Formats: sequence, C-alpha cells, structure tokens
Amino acid sequence: MNHWDQFLAPYKQAVEELKVKLRGMRGQFAEEHVHSPIEFVTGRVKPVASILVKANLKNIPLDKLETEIQDIAGLRMMCQFVDDIQTVVQLLRKRNDFRIVEERNYISHKKPSGYRSYHVVIEYPVQTINGEKKILAEIQIRTLAMNFWATIEHSLNYKYQGQIPEEIKKRLQAAAEAAFRLDEQMSQIRGEIQEAQVYFTKNREAYELPDGK
Repeated sequence: MNHWDQFLAPYKQAVEELKVKLRGMRGQFAEEHVHSPIEFVTGRVKPVASILVKANLKNIPLDKLETEIQDIAGLRMMCQFVDDIQTVVQLLRKRNDFRIVEERNYISHKKPSGYRSYHVVIEYPVQTINGEKKILAEIQIRTLAMNFWATIEHSLNYKYQGQIPEEIKKRLQAAAEAAFRLDEQMSQIRGEIQEAQVYFTKNREAYELPDGK
C-alpha cells in the first residue's frame, strides 16, 4: 500500500485524542479525592511492519486493513486491582463519544498462553480535512501485574519469532498464574482494609480518648 503516512494519520490522531480523554477520566477521580480505578494510560499506532506481518498471518488483503485489523490504533489502561477493570469497562460503556463494537474478556477466559486482559474494540470518529472518518481502535484494560507478564511474553515471542520453546511456555503459564494470584491477594487485602476503615468510622467514638487524656 502506498502513502502509509496518509493511511495512518487518522489512527495517530485517534490515539492522541483518546489518550487525552481517557487520562481525563483518571483526573476526575483525583479531583473528587477518591481512589481512581485508572493508574495510567498509554497508546500507540501499530508500526507498518507489524501491520503487514499480521495481515500476512491472517490472510488479510491490504484493501481490508481498516475493517479486519482492529488494533492499528491501540490504547492501554492500567489498573491497580482486578476489581478496577470492570469499573473501567462500565465507565467506557457509558461514554457517548465512541461506539463499542466488541468486548473480549481474557480475564475470565484466559488465553492458552496464560495471557489475561480485557479488550474493548471501539469505533471512533476522527475529524479530518475530508470530513468525519470512523476508525477501529482497541482498548486493553489490565492490571500492572498482567501488563508486566504480557510485556515479557511479547518480547519472548519476538525473540523466538513466535516459536517459544515448550519448556519456556510452561514457565510462562506458571508465571501468569502466579501474577494472577498476586492480583487476587492484593484485591483481598484492599477489601479487608476498606472494611476496617468502615468499621472504624462507624465506631470512632469508642476509640477516642476522653478530653485531657
């Protein structure tokens, strides 16, 4: 395909706009002085070489890239806790500046590799000099632990050109389970702390010393 810069321009615009909007969601929680389910947001446009590799693997003709490859524009929303992921998904469902096309829950239904994340594919309108253009973008919502594992697994896939040795695959699967258990334990700890805070608030007077003590 010729004119890659022209083809990717609306995707770059979409990523920049969405990063601002999704980070704005995080800022609103900060203004309310409450826990934000969003730790941070990143975004990227898939490199041309990666687009061509994916198109080749999936037998996608170049004139079908816009409709057949959903993650040319990609955003990641990081959360501290597993429970925060569903909160973020609910927030995305309420937005009216894009339309959700598909949701894929790889947390309840992990991939064979051990990969966990929640994917939301959206149709996002971009205003160009030629008028409005609707493009597909993928938002991945995951915890910091899930992201750490996914980053390592992606690097190994690149190193081994998609043919990771079986022994390493097994160790990656075990590491994925360990990371998920850590996420679950941290969620339990947070829940226990919140319960203790509620109890203390309701019974504050019992813990306060009399005047002069």
